[in-house]
Amino acid sequence: MTRTDTPVLVPCGTGSVPTFAARAAHPAPPAGPAATADAPTVASRLRAGATQLVSFGAIGAVCFLIDLGVYNLLRATVLSDGPIAAKILSAVVATVVAWQANRSITFRSQRQVGGKETLREGFLFAVTNVLGLGIAAACLFVSHYVLGFTSTLADNVAGNGVGLVLGTAFRFAAYKALVFRSTDAHAKEHLA
Repeated sequence: MTRTDTPVLVPCGTGSVPTFAARAAHPAPPAGPAATADAPTVASRLRAGATQLVSFGAIGAVCFLIDLGVYNLLRATVLSDGPIAAKILSAVVATVVAWQANRSITFRSQRQVGGKETLREGFLFAVTNVLGLGIAAACLFVSHYVLGFTSTLADNVAGNGVGLVLGTAFRFAAYKALVFRSTDAHAKEHLA
C-alpha cells in the first residue's frame, strides 16, 4: 500500500467474511466501453445542443409568423391606435403555441412530469415570457414614444425585429436553465 491508500473493510459476496481492500485517495476512472458509454462525449452534447437550438429556432419562426400576423391584424382593425396592446395580445397568442411546441418537441427530455412540477414549469414559462415580452415592448416603446418613429414599419422593426432578437436570446437561455429543468436532467448534467 502507498501512503495515500487506506485499508477498508469490504464485505465479500453475501456478507460472509469481510476482506481487506485498498482504496486509493484518487481512484482511476474505469476503463473500457462501459466507462465511455455512460458519460456523454463533448461531441454528443454539442449535437444534442445544436438539435435543440434548431428545434427552438423552427418553433420560434412559426411563432414569429403568428405574432407578426396577429399584431398586424390587430393594428389594422381593432387596435389601430394601440401598438403596445396589440403587441401584448399577439405575444400571448404566440406564447401559447410556443409553450406547447417547446414542451412537446424542443425540451421534451428535460420537462417536468406530474401536476405540481408542470404547474411550476408553467409558472416559470409564463414569467420568462412576460420578461421576454417586456424586452420587445421596451424596444417598441423607446422607438415609438421616445424616438418618435411612429410608422407601422418602424413599430415592426422595433417590436418584431430588435425586440424579438433580444427577447428570443433571453427566452432560450431561461428555458434551458430554469423552465424545462427536471431534477433528472439536472442530476445527469452533474454526473457528466
